[in-house]
Amino acid sequence: MIDLKLLEHLETHLTPKRLDRFKYVLSQRTKHFTVATEDVYQLHNTSAVIRSCDVFGIQEVNIIEERNTKRIDREIAMGAQKWVDLNRYHSVKDCIADLKQKGYQIVATTPHTNDCVLHEFDETKKSCFFFGRETEGLSEEVLNAADCYLKIPMVGFTESLNISVSAAIILQHVTTKLKQTEIHWQLSENERLEKQMDWIKKTLKSYDAIVKRYYDAKN
Repeated sequence: MIDLKLLEHLETHLTPKRLDRFKYVLSQRTKHFTVATEDVYQLHNTSAVIRSCDVFGIQEVNIIEERNTKRIDREIAMGAQKWVDLNRYHSVKDCIADLKQKGYQIVATTPHTNDCVLHEFDETKKSCFFFGRETEGLSEEVLNAADCYLKIPMVGFTESLNISVSAAIILQHVTTKLKQTEIHWQLSENERLEKQMDWIKKTLKSYDAIVKRYYDAKN
């Protein structure tokens, strides 16, 4: 439960410009879509996907690390890991089970299956877009569990894109289309307040001292 009075007090320690930016970004955030990466080997690819999620308003990223466990490349993520929530899983099975329990359909992104091309995708469905390893693509486990397969139309000799590029193209398209619908895609009021509190905590270096002084003054 958010202490709204404390939140109001903490807001006074931000510049008006920073506070306005927080509120605007939060107004554009969504959990209607999310992204999952499966054992991506190149660190900069996962970091770049996180950055794209931040840019296009995706609040949660799911990282499966059955084989490859690495820290996020902060330079490439450009600080996006501060603003996007990372859910880590040690197995594909656990990730898919959790996402399905949350009501997401599993969307396997692959250039080799003719199920749905990007411009035909139904953006009204709550969806998690899965991106696979650089050379192997998605595992059979993900492909077998998928509710649909999604591909980006390509007309050149190259048959695939880097996963970070694919993620950016897909997220830009589906979030733009989503905002043209009447679906309530934004975070709930409580989710926005909790995330604002989290971002303030990550922003203010003297956060703990400010909170202590606030509660000491009340007692």
